[in-house]
Amino acid sequence: MPRSPDDLTDRVEAVRLLILDVDGVLTDGSIVYSDSGEELKRFHVRDGSGLKLWQLAGMRTAILSGRSSPAVSRRAAELGIEIVLQGRSDKLAALAEILDVTGCAASQSCAIGDDLQDLPLLNAASVAVAVADACPEVRRMADYVTATPGGRGAARDLVEWLLKRQGRWDDLITSDRPAG
Repeated sequence: MPRSPDDLTDRVEAVRLLILDVDGVLTDGSIVYSDSGEELKRFHVRDGSGLKLWQLAGMRTAILSGRSSPAVSRRAAELGIEIVLQGRSDKLAALAEILDVTGCAASQSCAIGDDLQDLPLLNAASVAVAVADACPEVRRMADYVTATPGGRGAARDLVEWLLKRQGRWDDLITSDRPAG
């Protein structure tokens, strides 16, 4: 989808679907194995808080990862994220599935990534976001680069950026809502 900085405000306003990579976005990109061979992942609590706020705003979230890990499924369940596609190297085909399931259009999507394998997805999304420590190619093509690196609150940073640009942030953070 062709993107122009001139229409960024309109594209951000239309976003209703956030598509998150995992390794390097929701985590710091490290792959850690326990002695028993179990893959361990560390998630940042502020990302969870931000994603809950995104959902409170009535927005949709999907997780799309090239790797598979039970830890990702568990974290998604904790956060109430129902769309979790793992082990998907063809992120464009996975995007089509996500759009079909959510009923959203690509023009309503924002994707965040960190590395070369995320480029096709970022190019197809209406708003492309890179984490602060993404590879140079991803940062160059992004509409927004988070202030924080992957695994250190980058998803929270993105949610705040989107909701502020949509004019929804202040109302959401001052409203009475259940603890999440």
